Formats: sequence, structure tokens, C-alpha cells
Amino acid sequence: MAAGDTAIELLDESKVSGENGEIYLFQWLSSTERHAKRASAEQLKTCQTDLEESLIKIVSAPEPFPLPGRPIRRLVASCLQALYTRGETKSLFDTIQAFLKILAEAKPPAKESSRMLAQRYTASESSWAPLVMSQMAEVATVTIKLYRSSSPVILRAYALHALAKALNTAKRAVTDSVAKDIIKHSKNALGDKALPVQRAACEVLILMFPSGDGTRSIADVESILNLCVKSLEGADQLTRKSLAKLAAHMLASTQIERVVPVADTAKKGKKTQNQEEDEDIAPTPHITTEEAKPIMTPTEMLLQLSTHFNKPQSSRRTRVGIFDFYSALLWHLGTGFVESNYALIVSHLMTEIVTNPRNTGSRYEVLFVRSLIEVVLRDLIGVRMLGEQAQISAIQELSSTYLKRWPALMPGQSAPNPLCLVIALREVSGLLQQLGNAPSPVQDALSDPLLNLLSHPSHSVRISAAWALRCFCYSTPLRLPKVLLSVVEKLQRDVSSLTTPAAPSDIHLRALGHSYGLAALLAVIPDRPLYVSYDISAKVFDMAVQILKRAGEHDVKVARIEIEIAWTCIASLMALGPNFVRPHLPQLLVLWRNALPKPTTKDGAAGRSVAEWEFLLHVRESTVGAIHCFLKYNSPTLVTADVTRRISSMLSNGLAFANTYITSRPNLNQEELLAESKGLGIDGREALLRSRIFQCFSLVGFAGVTESVQSSLLQSVITLFASPDGYTGSSVQAAIASSSGSFTSIWQSVDGYAYGLTNLQVEDSPEWMNRDSIESSIDEMCQKPIITALEHDPLYLCQALIVDNSCRAPEPPPAATAAVDAAIMLFAQLLPLQDVAQTTRLVTQLLNSVGSPKLEKNTGRKAAALVNTTFAIVFALRQGTSASARQVLGNAQVATPLATFLKDVLVDGDASMRKAGSEAIGRLASVAGTNFLTSQVKTLVDQVVNNRDPHGRAGCALAFGAIHAHVGGLAAGPLLKTTVHVLMSLINDPHPVVHFWALSALARVIDAASLAYAPFVSSTLGLLFKVYMMESHEPDGGSLNHANMSGDLPAYQVVCQNIDAVITVLGPDIQESTRTRTLVLDLVHQFIDEEDDGICVEAIKCIQHFLMFAPDHVNVPELVTRFRGYLASSRRALKLASINALYQLVQRDALSMSKLGGDRLVEELFAMLDDDSSVDGVRNVIASWLQQTVIYNPSAWIDLCQRIMSRTTASQQAADAAAKRGDVDDEGQSLSVGTTAASSRQTSRWRTQLFALQCLHNICTVVGRSGRREHLDIAFARSQGIPTSGLLVTRVPDLIKIAFTASAAHVTEIRLEGLRVLTDVIEIFAKVPDPDYEENLLLEQHQAPITAALTPAFSSDSTPEILASAIGTCAIFVGSGVVKDVGRSGMLSLGDAAELSPNASVMLRIATLSAWAELEVASAQQVYLVEVVKPYRATLAPLWVSSLRDYASIRVDAESLDETAAGALDSSYSSLGREVLLPYYVKAWPVILHAVAIAMQKDDPSILAAMDGQETIPAVKASTDNRDEPTVFFYVVFGLVYEALATSTPDADQDAQRTSIISLQALKCLVKRKYCGKVFNDPPIFEELLNLFYRMSLTEPSGVQIHLVEAIASLADSIKSGDLTNGQSSHTENVLSSPLAHCLRICAYILRRVISGPQNGAVHDAASPADKVKLIIAAFDAFSAVAASFGPSKREDFRAIAITLYCDLLKDEVSELDLVGPTLQALKTLLDRPANLPDPDHKFGRIVHGLLSACLLNVDAMRQGPMCNKKIKSNLLASVLILTILPTTVAVGRPVIEHCCFVISQKLVEGGELSLTAAHCAKTLLMASTTGNPILKQCTRLLLPGLIECLAKAAASSDDATPSEQVLATVSEINKALSALFLSLPEDIRPRALGVIIPVLILVTQLLSLAAASPAAFKDATGKLEPSARETLETSVRQALGNRAATAEPAKPQISLRSF
Repeated sequence: MAAGDTAIELLDESKVSGENGEIYLFQWLSSTERHAKRASAEQLKTCQTDLEESLIKIVSAPEPFPLPGRPIRRLVASCLQALYTRGETKSLFDTIQAFLKILAEAKPPAKESSRMLAQRYTASESSWAPLVMSQMAEVATVTIKLYRSSSPVILRAYALHALAKALNTAKRAVTDSVAKDIIKHSKNALGDKALPVQRAACEVLILMFPSGDGTRSIADVESILNLCVKSLEGADQLTRKSLAKLAAHMLASTQIERVVPVADTAKKGKKTQNQEEDEDIAPTPHITTEEAKPIMTPTEMLLQLSTHFNKPQSSRRTRVGIFDFYSALLWHLGTGFVESNYALIVSHLMTEIVTNPRNTGSRYEVLFVRSLIEVVLRDLIGVRMLGEQAQISAIQELSSTYLKRWPALMPGQSAPNPLCLVIALREVSGLLQQLGNAPSPVQDALSDPLLNLLSHPSHSVRISAAWALRCFCYSTPLRLPKVLLSVVEKLQRDVSSLTTPAAPSDIHLRALGHSYGLAALLAVIPDRPLYVSYDISAKVFDMAVQILKRAGEHDVKVARIEIEIAWTCIASLMALGPNFVRPHLPQLLVLWRNALPKPTTKDGAAGRSVAEWEFLLHVRESTVGAIHCFLKYNSPTLVTADVTRRISSMLSNGLAFANTYITSRPNLNQEELLAESKGLGIDGREALLRSRIFQCFSLVGFAGVTESVQSSLLQSVITLFASPDGYTGSSVQAAIASSSGSFTSIWQSVDGYAYGLTNLQVEDSPEWMNRDSIESSIDEMCQKPIITALEHDPLYLCQALIVDNSCRAPEPPPAATAAVDAAIMLFAQLLPLQDVAQTTRLVTQLLNSVGSPKLEKNTGRKAAALVNTTFAIVFALRQGTSASARQVLGNAQVATPLATFLKDVLVDGDASMRKAGSEAIGRLASVAGTNFLTSQVKTLVDQVVNNRDPHGRAGCALAFGAIHAHVGGLAAGPLLKTTVHVLMSLINDPHPVVHFWALSALARVIDAASLAYAPFVSSTLGLLFKVYMMESHEPDGGSLNHANMSGDLPAYQVVCQNIDAVITVLGPDIQESTRTRTLVLDLVHQFIDEEDDGICVEAIKCIQHFLMFAPDHVNVPELVTRFRGYLASSRRALKLASINALYQLVQRDALSMSKLGGDRLVEELFAMLDDDSSVDGVRNVIASWLQQTVIYNPSAWIDLCQRIMSRTTASQQAADAAAKRGDVDDEGQSLSVGTTAASSRQTSRWRTQLFALQCLHNICTVVGRSGRREHLDIAFARSQGIPTSGLLVTRVPDLIKIAFTASAAHVTEIRLEGLRVLTDVIEIFAKVPDPDYEENLLLEQHQAPITAALTPAFSSDSTPEILASAIGTCAIFVGSGVVKDVGRSGMLSLGDAAELSPNASVMLRIATLSAWAELEVASAQQVYLVEVVKPYRATLAPLWVSSLRDYASIRVDAESLDETAAGALDSSYSSLGREVLLPYYVKAWPVILHAVAIAMQKDDPSILAAMDGQETIPAVKASTDNRDEPTVFFYVVFGLVYEALATSTPDADQDAQRTSIISLQALKCLVKRKYCGKVFNDPPIFEELLNLFYRMSLTEPSGVQIHLVEAIASLADSIKSGDLTNGQSSHTENVLSSPLAHCLRICAYILRRVISGPQNGAVHDAASPADKVKLIIAAFDAFSAVAASFGPSKREDFRAIAITLYCDLLKDEVSELDLVGPTLQALKTLLDRPANLPDPDHKFGRIVHGLLSACLLNVDAMRQGPMCNKKIKSNLLASVLILTILPTTVAVGRPVIEHCCFVISQKLVEGGELSLTAAHCAKTLLMASTTGNPILKQCTRLLLPGLIECLAKAAASSDDATPSEQVLATVSEINKALSALFLSLPEDIRPRALGVIIPVLILVTQLLSLAAASPAAFKDATGKLEPSARETLETSVRQALGNRAATAEPAKPQISLRSF
């Protein structure tokens, strides 16, 4: 802020009375507050008194001031606080007096709000304690008096808030009597009718009993706790939170140790008053008899809560609230307490709550208590509080206390209660999922008890044990194979003894338990395929089929069990997927058909007993369960039209049977029916069967389902969920409940059936409250009529696992509810598929069912049917998105009746119904057209006007929001104005239900309308401000019942959402309008300072959007500080919101964030990860930050990660401790784990360490790819003057050390990631030289640690993944060239890995082969590797080829092609291993192919043999170079190559391009005759390949095309050798359509494209110039090679084409690149032609002539300029090249030669940059002429004058101080040319030559070399010189010789010295 800006302007009262007075006042206060916080004391002094006056005036609000609303009050207080903290405090006393005076007025003016403010800040904040002290008593009396008055709720609540604020500051000044008074009244307030008052009273009481003062008596605690519990009944969620806070505070304070006299505790209660004084007295002598201890033991403390929970009269709400107390208490006591008292807490919950008879009365009670306990144990303690170490001890504790105690073997032992076992098992499975990798002590604690518990008599325990076993084997897969085998054995034993009479009585339960366990374990296989041998699954399948076949021979009781076991096993095998199921499908279809026959008439006949019905239902239910799993995991692969048809007919049979049962049920023996209550009764079976059938229909799709079946399905689902007949409870009881009016709400029912209510939810979790998820979970239990649990449906054990953070088992609803849910979902899927007539009929039937008069007698069923129907309509409308469905559902005959029905739903008193109804109306409006839309809106407006019922009005508001959201901004545009007006009037309604939902609807409308909303922005902002000012909309405002409602309907949160929506509508325009922007910002700042977390969260979201559109107007540093504060707080909602906001800030600009937050912030984030891994989003923040800043300072990031990696993880400690200790007995073990080790080192969660390793991997990749060489090369960095300290290369030892630490970890994931980091290091630094010893590599000194880091991977406890990864890393290391002495790195042999499953061994084989392949590939660069690979080549070749074959066969999905090659896949696995092994093959095959290609290029005989399917090289080498048939595996490899090339895309990444190149290299060899025979003489195959080549020539980048043209040349060569037209044919047509001509065409096209770019002038691709040059050379080579196979005449034609293409290159004057210079060699090869070839038509001569002329014309056409120079240069060089390589037999016209020489001479003499090129050309021609070519001799004659003139010129300019480099170079070139010419002459002509040369050379002394070469001629020539010339010569010679002798001080550099 500018200095002048800090002046505080004073209040302008005239503006206050203006029209926008309130807004002016608000903004004035906002800016005053900002300035006051920044101004200096001097600036404040000048205006303090005026400001105080204004502020007091605002509060006391005389005319014209408005009533001070909440924001005004808060701002005034904040301003006063700022004034008194920074300015003078002398007037403070008067201000407080002024406020107290307003408060104490007996008959206050009607300005309640001003009084609220007054007292709210009477005792404003803390810094002036002494001044406030004196007035504390007065404050207390005034506030208590106010609270007791009959003022409005808000005032009474604020009185207590103010008291709390004052107490916070001046508690010490409260006298005893006043304190007593305060406590008494606050306790009364806890029972006040107004909830806000109760909340305020909680605040006061917490302050009156501070935790550390030790003045707590048990009586105090109990009395307050009783009051809290009493208040729970009527409390809403906010109040419960406050009560819980108070209860937790009181109870937690009982744990504070204090000195208690030992002798006499009876007086304790009396002592409370004087305690405070006692504390201050010096300790008296008898202190010896005292000891410090808490006043309650932890158990006593917890009992305080459980006794209330177990009281028979306590209601459901109260009991839910008590769990709020539990969670608040444990959170308050903190992690340390919970971890050390875990056993105690668990045993308290188990003994006092779970097993208390009050809580085991009904199934619903049991589940209700279980759900509450799980929220505390799992979500609170397990996820948020226990560290890893504590999680391990928790598992051990649960295991030893509960799991191991069953069965009770010793006399006097009692087995734990089954209900406790279930909870213990579920908690163990959650902890296992969190731990991820169980250390060995945990494994030992669990493996046996879990297996034992499978045979527990209780169904729930068996199911939970199976689930826990599944989690156990999922997290510790090495145990999976053994556990699986033992369960299978146990099951087989059970099944065989089922039929023996001597078997124990519970044998059938035991067998079922083992089958559940087996099912759960089989479901782990798809996730952990490498650990299990597949024969187990085949074995289980056979066993199940055997059991099914035998079941028919046994009696009903045994058969039932056998059938359930068999189908459960089969169902879980279905999850293995199509490859396993395919071979068994025919057998399964038969079994299913037998189990689900068509019902006959005798089915319905009487006389069948209950047991028989039950058996038949059971068989069908189990069978359909297996069908359900089949459909779920094998669709669409195996679910063909035929299978669909067959399954749907079986399902229809099953449904018909269920219906038959329902019709004959009344005739059965009713007592027997009800007697079957233990476990799932007969009705439950029927419901389960029904739900399964519906689910199967939903899965199978309806394409193959006939219309009649669809129609009967729809009938039956409507009956089930909407009609009076769908109710299966006792109709008598229902009628009594209806008539007596005892039915309150469907959500309150507690029978777990709730009249057949659905368990589906229309809205997802109630996010809008921004509440903590634990509070929400507890709150939900108040209204949860149906509680789900895993034991309701064992089939869920074998569903595929969705791993989410909650670590929860899947929880299906009870059977009856499941049937309703499935019915609704099926209805929703089927309805949109019907035609209009059918849909109309169905809708009518549905609405008639709900409205049936029969339902009047059964209110509960009526309510349930209504909810079900509404939900069903919503789901149906969500499904109906296709065009046809929209037409049907939008038809007036369908939409109108639905709309009429929904209109009544909208005004329902139940919020979830209103939400569902509004969504349905919105969706209907979007499909039903404009007329429907307008009529709906009209109806809604009428409703709002006429219906005064708040729920009705809220429903209408919601409907407006939904209509806009679903219809969309454009279609609903015309209605926007109406909607906004209606919603605005509803927002002003004081009723919380109305204004809350109207505000949320408005936010939806704004979002939907988007930019169209712009005209309403300012009026909306005005309205939102007004809402903020209104007393009725305040959290505690309004009349008594309004204030009590508003706690659950937080209006301010939705106001924030609206501000957010407005910000998004304004977008970047928000920067333009200052007025709007400041108002929005001021509002947001007010909201972000509110105490309520929810409001802050919404305000943070506003700021995030603000940052997007107007970042300059946000104070980012202040924000970051605020967010860091939130991160450290325990307020979870704020934590999550600030992480999101930080993520945005970091993404926007991480560098500036580094300046603000620095390393500290990143460390805090890492600590958060460690502290509570369930907080999402932290990883993204760190990752994004790293991505952006790591290049600037990799070292700092490595330090951070290193710090985390240097800690130990808990599982590591546990494992180490166990190893140290040997195995002590379990009891001892569970106690002392971690006590010794933990003290010494900090621990860290393994997931944090894993993330740190992932960060290291990112550091390596980002820096490696950044192209900043200094990070990799110290020598380079030093040469650039870059300080080396922070560079990546200096941290190599650290990185290797970290990788070593990781490689020895206990957790598989960490070991894998460690290997990845090691691989990164090796790959990035392999080529980097050691900075101190240039000739060595950097990594050579790190060989030992790298080897050490790799060693643990080969130990016996390694998993297959680790082994495979390590093998790959070894290969990279050996291949990198660091270790030359390969004997030392003998790693490529497998270590002593544990026994492996077939899949794992195949996978390792792939890994090993691809490692060898890497070495083969690397041997091209690293010569020493050739020797390494050589001895094994013969073994490797067939293995490589066979693995390519296996890959192909897996890809083709066919059986293996041929079983000969080594290591063929066993056929039973080949089908199963497919999915599992495919990813490994996909990764490995390009490398293996590359190795094969290299071997082929080397003509390795073993590869040829391998391709021929021979294991060894044949002894007698048959000549295969000209074979007719392809090799055995030719098609396999060719197919892979072809597919890879055909599927590559032009914009593919590096890896894909590499694969294309490898494929082309392989193709180059494959098309040779010795591999392919005459395959390509077959037109179809050849044309396919050609088409591919054509496509690649169009799309692939240059790098790939280089290899493409080589492959084409190779192909042409192969065809030629088998081609009949071998140069003989002369028919033109024939030649041009011949295969070879196609090859030429492609080459020509590629050349054309790379030379002149595509036709449209776009640049060819992003290839580097070097690539283009390589491509041009390669393509011309290929072109020549292909052309060479034609006859002489055609050959010349093709040569002409090639040369024409090259001419394009010479003509080019557009491109910057010089492509000619580097590609001249290509031109040379084009022109090379054996001299003896006949050229009858002189074609060659004509071509050459043409080319020369073209070059010269190109030169003549050019003017000046750099582009021109490049072109002239190119053409000169080209013409000289042509002249020098022409065979003598070709005649060239004299004019061409003369012109050429003229041009060269001209350029020579002209000087400039071309003279050097000209000199080169001249030199080349002169030197070439020495071979005696007459044409060139002619050139010499023509060039000499020019050369000499040029030298003369140079000499003339030699007087310049320093001749330019260019001149020197030119002269030296000419000298060389002349010398060469001179030396080539015969001795007799030399004097004549010297005569010409010497005069010039005198000028430029080059003579000595000539004199030495021919002394006689030299003497001869010098004799004839003129005297003056001779003199010059002598001096220069002397000079030269003198210089040569004593190079002491070189003279002024002269040109003459250049040549020496």
C-alpha cells in the first residue's frame, strides 16, 4: 500500500443515510479495519477519538444509522480491538462503560441487535486484562441478567457468549460467589429450550472448569454429564457437537493427575470451593501421605458414558449422541492416550456396550451398536489416531484377547462373545488393509486364529473371518498359496464327513465356513496372480462339480449344505475371468439349466412341506448367485447372444418359481414358517433369490430378453417396491401402528425392514454441510432404518476388491431390502427401453399402486412405497439418456401424470423426498419440451404464492434450481428473470428451511445460467449482503423454533456458495469493476473469519476462484500463513480445504510459493502425510511443487526425501524385533514390541516413505529430461562456472544409499520403488565421466554399493515382482558399461528365490530373457559385452524366439502355436496366465525383438536355427539363402512386427517410436530370403506390406523413416532374387507396376516429402536436421539399390528420376537448413557408374549435362543475401562434384565447362564469403585434374588466371593489420591447389609453371615448399626474375627461415607464415 493510502478517512454520515447506506457503512468499516491494523501509533493518535465516537454511534444506532447486523458488529469489534491494541488505551474504560450502559437499560429501545453487539464485545479481547478485571463482576451480572430475561434467543445466547469471552480474559477476577452463580445458571442453560443458548452455556462451562486446575470433583463431572446427556434428545448436530465438547472436556480432565490425600476421600466433595486457595498455600508438612493420581481411572471415566448408553429409557438419538461424546473424548485425550490405552478402550466397548443385554435384543440393535462402535474404532482410532506401530500392536492385542481365545480349550476359559469376535475381526481386516504389508509378528498372530474362526458356529463370525482372511492374504500374498491349500483340504475333509453319522453336530456350519473362506481367498487371485498355481482353481472347480453331482443322493438337510458350498465356490471362481471360465462354460450352462427348470403345475400343488420349499428356494438362490458372478466378471467376452438367451430363460424360470412360492405361502404351516427364524429364514431365502434374479437381469442387458419377459419383470418389480402387496411384515401390527398414530417417520423404524423401504440413496453424501466425516457418520445413525452388513449376503465375499481409503468391507443390505433395491434399479433400467404405450401403462400402474386405498390402513407401508416410487422415477430418468428414451419419457402421456405425482412429493416434509422430487422434475423438464417446462414453472410460481407451508416453499425453490441445472442455461434462459425474482423473495423468508433451500437453489441457477446471469449480478450481491445483515438469517437468530432449526441449515455457507457462483459468472471482468470487487472481497474476508468451519471452507473456495480471475487483488502471503495455520489445526474440514487451495497456489506458481513457504511448508506437508494418511490431496501438492521447482534445486528435495527414508517403519521394527527375539510366546510378544526399538529412532509410515521414493524417481526423471547438462556433468558445470554444491550429480552416493535402504525394507512396494530409483541413477549417470579422473566413469566408484543394493532382491523372501524388477536393473547396470569385468557382477543367475507359482516362473523367465536381450542390444555400444553374451547365444536364441511366439499366442488368444520350442506354456495355464502375463510380455517383447534383430543382422546361425524351430544349430549347414518356404516362426515374428508398425500413431511418444524402429530393423532381416522364402512373391501379402509402407511414408517421423527405407531396400533385394523380371523385361507398363517399382515409388515419395515438405507447405516434422540428412542419404541409397536391379536402360531412367529429386534440393531457397552439403555423398553415389557399362542412348551423358546446366542456372539466377549464398555454395559444390567423378567416356560440352570455370573464377575474385567456397572448388578441380582427365585439364587452364588474380588481391590487402580468417583460409586453399598442380607436372614443364606461379607467390611467400620439391626448376625460374622481385624473394625467405629457427617472438602475423 502506498504511504498516502494509510490515512484513515472518517465516517461520512450523509452517505450512511443514502440508499446504499448499509453497504457504505460495511465497506467503510472494512477499510478502517484494514488501515487500523497497518497504521502506526502516530497516525492512529490523530483520529482515534473521532473513530471511537463513530464506532459507538454505529453500535447504539441512532437515526440515520441502520441496525447493526452481524458483519457490522463484528467489524466494529475488530476495529476497536485494533485501535486499543495499537493506539491509546486510556479511553477503553469509557467505551466499556458506554456499552454496559446500553445493556443495562431496563426498557431498552427496540434495538436488540445493538445490545447484542454491545455485550458481545464488552469484554472485547485479551490484551487489556487489567482494565477489564475491574469490570468483570459487572459484566457477569449484566450478562446473566440478560440471559435470564425473556429477550429473543439470539440476545440470550450472545449474553452467554460475551460472558465466555470475558471469562477467557479475566477469569481471575471472578469472585467465588459470582463463580457459583455463573455455574448455576450455565447448568440451567444446558437444559434451555433454545439450542443456541445451550451451545453458549457449553462454552461458559468449559471456561469455568479449566482442565489443569485440579479442582474437579467426581460430583461435578457427573452432574454436568447428566445434564449433557439429558439435552441430547432435542439437540441438533451442532449442539451435539458443543455438548460433546463439554462432556469430553469434563471427562478428560478427570485424567489429569493431582495430589489427593490418601487417607480420607470422603470429604472430597466438600472441598471444591476452597480448593483454589488451597492450591496457592505452600505445601504443608504432611504431604508424605499424599500421592498424585487422576480422580478416575480410564475405565471409570469410560463407564460414565456407557452407563448412560445402556439405560433402558435412553432414546436412539441420545445413544447416538453418546457416541459423539466418545469420539470427542478420545480425540480430546489425544493419540498418546489412545495408543497406550488401546486394549482398555476396546475391552470397555466390548464388555460394557457390545455384550450388554440392552444392546443385543434385536438384530437391528446389534447392527446399530456395531456401526457406532466401528465409527469410533475404525474411522476415528484406526484411521486417524493410530500410528503404524500402534496398528501392529492393535492387531496383536485383538488377536490375543479375542481371536485366539476361541475355541476355549482350557477348563475355566470362556470363549469370547460372537458379537465381540465380529467386531474384532472387522477391525483386524481394516487394520490389515491400512498396514498394507503385515510384518511377521502380525502374520504369526493371525494366520491360525483366522483359519480356526472359519468353523465358528455363528454365521456372522464365519463371514467376518473369511473377509479378514481375504484382507490378510491380499496384504501378505506370500502366505496365500499355503492358506489356500489348507482351506481346500479342510473343506474336502468336512464335505466327506458331512454324510458320516459320527460327524460332530456343527459339521455343516464348519463346512460352510470353510467354503466362505475358500471363496474369499479365490477372489484374491485376480489381484495377486503371481503367487498362486492355477491348478488349485481347476481343482476347486472339479470338486464343486463332484459335490453337486453327489448332492442328489443325500437327504435334504445335507444336500442343502453341499449345494450351497458347491455354488459358492463356483461363484468365486467366476471372478477369475473369461480365460478360466471359457472351457467350463458348456458344463456350467447345463448345471444351471438343471437347477432352474421350468416350473410345472405340480410346483403349485399343495402338500409340499416347508423344509422342501426351503430346499428348493435355497438351490435356486445359490445357483443364481453363481450366474450373477458369471455375468459380472465375464461380460461381454463370454456373454454372447446365445448365452444371454439361455440365461434369461433360466432366470425367468427362477422368478416364476419364486412367484409360485409366494402364492402358495398362505397354505403352508405358519408355525413352521416362523420357526425357521435362526439365520436366514425361508422368506429371506425367497427375497435373496428375487434380488439375485433382478440383479442378473440388470447385468445381462435386455437385448436378448423378450418383450413378454420384460413386461412380467416390470409387473413384479412394481408390485415389490410400490404396492400394498409388496409388504411382508405383520399387517396386524402395521394396522395398529397406523390407527394409534404411533408411526412417526419411516426413517425412525428399527426393525431393519422399515415397511420395505429401499436402501438406495438419491443424493450422494451430504457434502454441503462441510462437516467432519466422523460426525456425519454418527449423525446418519439417527435416521438409518436399514443397516447394512457383510453377513447379509456371503456372495459379497468373492467380489473383486475395490481398494479405497476407508478400508471397509462391502456391506450389502438385508435380503428383503436387497430385493427392493434390485427391483428399483431394474425398473430404472427397463422403463426407458419401453415404447410410449407400454410406458404410459406402467406409469399409471405405478402411480395407482402408490395411491392405493389399501395403503391407508398401513401408514408405514404408504410412506415406504412413496419413497421407493420417487427414487425409482429419479433413477429411471437418470438412465434414460438415449434419444429414444428421451422421446418416450418426454411424451405428454408419460410426463404429465409423473409431474402431477411429483408435485405432491415436492411439498413433502421430508428433505430427501424433496430433493429426489426436485431432481425428477428437473430431469423431466429437460426431456419433455418447452410447453411442459413453462407450465411447470407456472405451477411452481403458483405454489410459492399460495402455499405458506415452509417445506412446500423449500421444495419449489429446489425444483427451480433443478430445472435450470438439468435443462441448461440456454433452454431455461427465458425463465431466468422469473426464477431469480421468486428465489429472491423466498430468500428473504425468515424460516430457515425456506431461505436455506432457496439460497442453494439460487447457487445452482447461477451456475447453470453462467454468463447469462450477468445482468442480475449486482442485485444478487445486494441481496446476499442484506441476508448477511439480517438478524433472522443469523446462525442463532430468529424466533425460538427458527433458531433451533438453523443449526442444521447453515445459511451463511450457502451465501458463500452464491458469492462463489457470482465470482465465476463475472470471471476476469471482476478486475474491471472496483465496486463489485471490493464488496465481494470484503464479504469473503468476513466469512473466512467466522468461527464456523463450514463457512470458512466455503469462503476458501471463493478465494480460490478469486485467485483464478483477479490474483493481483489477493494478498497471497497472508493467505499462505492462514492456510499453514489450518494445516496445523485439528479442524479437519479446514485442513482439507486449505490443502486444495495450496494445491492451486502451487500449480499457479510454485517458485513464489517456495519463497513464501520454503522447505518448512513442504516438511509440514510430509508430516501431515505421516500423521494422518487419510487426508487426500497432500501428495498432489507436493508432486506439483516438485515438478516445477526441482530443476532449480534437486538437492534440497533429495534432502527432504532422505530425511524421511532415514526413519524406520513400524513393520520394519516389528520384523526386526521378532528376528532378534526369536519367537517368544504371543502374550509376551504383544506387550514388548517396539518398546526398545522405538525409543531410538523416529518412525514414519511406509506409505510416506513410498511417496518419498516416488518423489525421488520424479526428481531423477524431471532433471534427466530437462536437458540441463550441468546437473549430470560436474566438469561441464565447472567450465560454465556453475557452483556444484546443489547439482544432482553430487547426490549420486545419497541416491544409491537411499535405494539400498529401500531394498532391504520389509514392504514390497518400497523395495520395488527403491529398485526403480536405482535404475534411474544407473540410466541417467551411466555415461557421465568421473570429474576427477576423466578416463573413468562416475559410477565406477559406486559399483560396490549398487551391487549391495541389488543383492537383497535375490534373497529368499523376495516376491516375484521384486525379482523381475531386480533382474531388469542388473541388465541395465551390466549393459551400461560401468562394470567391465563382468565376472564380478554375476547377477544374471537367479538367486535362491522361494518356490514359485507357474505364472511367477514364466514372468521371471520373461524378465531374465529380456535382461539378456538388453545386454545383446547394449553390446553394440559396449564391446566387452559381446564376449559376455557369446557363450550363451545358442541357448538364448531359441528362448528369445519362443518367448516372442508365446507373446503372439497370448495376443491372438489361440492355443500355443507349437509345443516344440523351449518352455512352452502349459495349456491349462496358457488360458489363465494370459491376462496376468500379458503386461509383462508387452513390456519385454520390444527388447527381445531388438536382440533377435541384432542377431539376425550379425547373421548369427543360432538365430536362423531358432527361427526354424531347431533347438541346436544343424551340423551340416544347408544352403538356406535361397529357400522357397519361410522359416517355422517367420509368420509369428512377422505378424508381431507388422502389427506394431500398423498400430503406431504419428504423434506417438518416444517409446512407441523406439518400438517402430526396432520392428523395422527386424523387418530388414526378416524379408531376406533365408527367413521368408518366397512369401512375398504372393501378391496379397506383398500388397499388405506395401500399403503399410505407403502409410508409414506419409505419417512417420524422419527418425523412423530412415529405417523404413532400409527395410524397403532389403525387401526389394529379396524380391529381386526370386523375381522373373530380373532386368530382362522391357514392357514399360509391366515395369511400372512391378513390385520393385512400388518400392521405388515409396522411396521417391519419402524423398520428395523430406526435400520439399508436404504440398501444403507445412513443415515435414519436428525432426532434427541431422535426422533429415540421414534420411535423405538413406533414401537415395535405397533408391539406387532398388533401381540397380533393373535393366541398363530402365536404370538410367530411374537415375534421372533420382537426380531430378536431388535437383529440387539444389533449387531450394526457402529452408534455412543446409541439406546439400551433408548429402553430397548421396549425389556421388547416384552418379557413380562403372565406366564399362554400355550407354547406347547416351542417357547418362544427357542426365549429367542437364544436371550441370541446372546447377549453373541456379547460380546465375541468384542475387545477394545469406539464403542466396547458401544456394550458390550448394550448386557450386554440386557442379564440381559432377565434374570430378565423371568417367572419361562421357562427353561434356565445352560451353558448360567454360561457364562453370567462369563462375568459379568470378566468385573467387569477387571476394566475400563465397570466395572460400570457390577456392575449395578450384582446389578440388585442380587436384582432380592431376589424374589426367582431359576435361579437367581444360578446367585447370580456365581457372588459373582467376586463382592468380585472387592471390594478387589478397596480397594487396595484406597491408591491413590483420587479414580476416576467411582471406587466410582462401589463400591457403589456393596455395594447396597450386602446389598440387606444380607437383603433378612432369619435370620438364615445371620451370614454365614456376614462371607463372612465382611472381604471385613472392607476394605470398609459399615458395619454400616448392623449392624443396624441385630445386633445379626453382633455380631456373628465379634466375629469370627481375632484380627487384628477386630481392623481395630473398628477404622473405630469410624471414621465413629465421622464424623457423628461433620462434622467439613472432613478427606481426603475416599471411606468409600460415603455411608453416
